[in-house]
Amino acid sequence: MKVLHLMAGAPTGGAETYCVDALLALQNAGVRQMLITRPHTQRLDDLRTAGVEVRTAPFGKIFRGATRRALMQAIKDFKPDIIQYWMGRAASYAPVPLPIGERGFKNIGWFGGYYDLKRYRYMDAYVGVTYDIARHIRAAGAAPEKVFTIHTIADLPAAAPIARAEFDTPDGAPLLLALARLHPKKGLDILLRALVDLPGAYCWIAGDGPLKDELPKLARELGVADRVRFLGWRNDRAALLATCDVCVFPSRYEPFGTVTIEAWAAGKPLVAAAAAGPAAYVKDGENGLLVPIDDAPALRDAIARVIRGNALRGQIITGGRASYQSQFTPAVMVAAYQDLYQGLLKG
Repeated sequence: MKVLHLMAGAPTGGAETYCVDALLALQNAGVRQMLITRPHTQRLDDLRTAGVEVRTAPFGKIFRGATRRALMQAIKDFKPDIIQYWMGRAASYAPVPLPIGERGFKNIGWFGGYYDLKRYRYMDAYVGVTYDIARHIRAAGAAPEKVFTIHTIADLPAAAPIARAEFDTPDGAPLLLALARLHPKKGLDILLRALVDLPGAYCWIAGDGPLKDELPKLARELGVADRVRFLGWRNDRAALLATCDVCVFPSRYEPFGTVTIEAWAAGKPLVAAAAAGPAAYVKDGENGLLVPIDDAPALRDAIARVIRGNALRGQIITGGRASYQSQFTPAVMVAAYQDLYQGLLKG
């Protein structure tokens, strides 16, 4: 079986990170793959080392000819059985359909959020990363039998904790970690406000984005700048999770959020705002704590409960690990994709 992937994402981001992790897991399971992506996509060397052929294209909004030619050449050279389009920009490049006997491949459109179905023409199947996203795809007009849910994964390597002194953080202080793009929808301003009334707690925020100047300014205004460390974009998420005491996920809007399962996989207690994705999978008091969106006092109280309560912390760590093992391991994801691919090819 040969699968050609198209991914036109940003230099960094959760969907982009997951795409690479998924391709690596599928390659390790014996699926032959090629990826066409933008030159700035991170970790391309990891894919090449694993045996995935990588080609690059611009994926422009207006000037589309170069990417179309790259796709048609890849189809000619690689002769894929499946073409999988990661997000709407990539899906918009799907070639005009031919009878399956002539084109020789099936098209799959991947949804990491509530994307517009109009960009996914000529698809033989659709994959949503949550049950609610799959519902959205069906509601937008896709045939129900063509819609599948395949969850994202957390495939974290074993990693030693980072020395806290590297970021001027006391060893004995409760350490909160947020892994998020610095964007208004991520609710990091609410986390900073919650930190005001968590004396002694420190917070590391790993990510980049449009609020990279505004959030440090807010921390200074709130008087917590001496306890907040902005780490920028990091590729050592496993080490960061190994170092922290609590993983905090305060997003206002989140279709799913890989941070949820990364915290579960790393054995760290999770405190999350009840955006659509976390609210669908986090069971309050069982595998994490859920708080209302935009509620700094509630976020503060939940974090304080985890810091103070050994029994509660142990309970949600155990529950989170069980949730991860049942739905979000690489083995579960690979089996689901193999079933989908084989089912499509059998018609």
